Amino acid sequence: MMVFCENIRKKYGELEVLKGVSLEINQGEIAAILGASGAGKSTLLQILGTLDQADSGEVKLNNISLNKLKKSELAKFRNQEIGFVFQSHQLIPELNAMENLMLPGMIAQTSSSQMQERAKELLAYLGLENRASHFPSQLSGGEQQRIAIGRALFNQPKVIFADEPTGNLDSANAEHVQELFLRLKSDFQQTFVVVTHNQSMAQIANRVFTMKDGVLV
Repeated sequence: MMVFCENIRKKYGELEVLKGVSLEINQGEIAAILGASGAGKSTLLQILGTLDQADSGEVKLNNISLNKLKKSELAKFRNQEIGFVFQSHQLIPELNAMENLMLPGMIAQTSSSQMQERAKELLAYLGLENRASHFPSQLSGGEQQRIAIGRALFNQPKVIFADEPTGNLDSANAEHVQELFLRLKSDFQQTFVVVTHNQSMAQIANRVFTMKDGVLV
């Protein structure tokens, strides 16, 4: 089991966003979380990905209880074991594609030679070798999102959390992202948890969860 949570609850003021959510996701699965806006999908994803904290309940990733980690331990765990992909690519405009890819390695204080080698490996896998020195403004939306996915993969995380990863893409580029997720699952047993409104993205998932009013239905 790669992702586990039990009875997760979260309030913002008087608004109860998550009302006791429990789920399990196995290694190598693509799990999709569907639901209307305001159902609690992104809040759940942020809690599973350690970007937010539940008011109560337990979260485990790769059988490690995140509730028991200190703040510094959690930051290190997040950098080394978790990857994130967002709807907006969130690339740094002043850095080129290769430098954006290497950011997680810089945070982990990986040696320059190892980072360069890993970045070249990922650029080749993503079919973007000829874009290494291009800045985000010189890349298409689809290329930017592939760089963002490469950045998420840089430290070989156990799980990637993706929040509407095809939300800003046209149908052709959205399909390329779906194909890339399937290839990563097949080649590396990569685990994905994806919040999406895209039905075709949901169709490639091994497991589909639907949220409504803060609960799984």
